[in-house]
Amino acid sequence: MHIFTIPGKLPGLNEYIDAERSSRYKGAEMKKNTESIIASYIEQQLRGIHITCPVTMHYTWYEPSRRRDLDNISSFGRKCIQDALVRARVLAGDGWRHIKGFTDSFDVDPKNPRVEIIFEEVHNGP
Repeated sequence: MHIFTIPGKLPGLNEYIDAERSSRYKGAEMKKNTESIIASYIEQQLRGIHITCPVTMHYTWYEPSRRRDLDNISSFGRKCIQDALVRARVLAGDGWRHIKGFTDSFDVDPKNPRVEIIFEEVHNGP
């Protein structure tokens, strides 16, 4: 089991959609910048870790308030996190063979917003 924490609040799906509507380049830039931030935390916390077996990913999203809808919080962030993990080679891929599922939990922490991810390795067989 591995635990990974991203401090702060990631952009939500609505922010990404607004950027895409204004210019497809803005949307791509937002995704690239978000993945870059995530990659820096991957480098700090998961350096040298390469998970080869399938995982279930458990996300806990700590928001500063209850202003954003739950699906707005997690949808874009989860995509950026998983893409950054694959790019950093922590995960071999983000398809069905590599990620068996994920869970999302939500809480409020105004002083320390963050995303905590637990990778639970899924082993087949007895």
